[in-house]
Amino acid sequence: MEEPVSSAREQFKALDKSIPFKGVEAIDAAILECFPYEYHDKPHGQSMEIVTTTDEFTSVCPFSGLPDFAHVSIAYVPGKLCLELRSLKYYLLSYRDVGIWYEHLVNRMLEDLVAVCRPRRMTVEITCKPRGGLSSTVRAQYDSFTMGPLEH
Repeated sequence: MEEPVSSAREQFKALDKSIPFKGVEAIDAAILECFPYEYHDKPHGQSMEIVTTTDEFTSVCPFSGLPDFAHVSIAYVPGKLCLELRSLKYYLLSYRDVGIWYEHLVNRMLEDLVAVCRPRRMTVEITCKPRGGLSSTVRAQYDSFTMGPLEH
């Protein structure tokens, strides 16, 4: 007589497993650097937008510790400062082992970047790679003219 086939819940015991991960204190905003933007007071310089993107962003799920992959886009109109890209790359890498929800991540990233470079406007957009057939795009925006200084 054949034995009954067990359900997936009975067969796989790793359902409650979680891979260790770091907390948000591991995000290294202190690594961010800027350089002076020479055209901040010229009409054409005040409308220039810088867009920086990467498909190499990872953080981890704060429930399971499994890696999450995303496309990150940072678009901003600089004030007196521009983000230095090498430091931005190190900053983004500091999320690699951090357990954080994307909804919190996008706001944390916006706050950190605005605090260091004080742009006229900034949008941070994170497009999460599909998990379970679902993908999400999470966007946070800042506008110094309508919002004033962003509290961090």
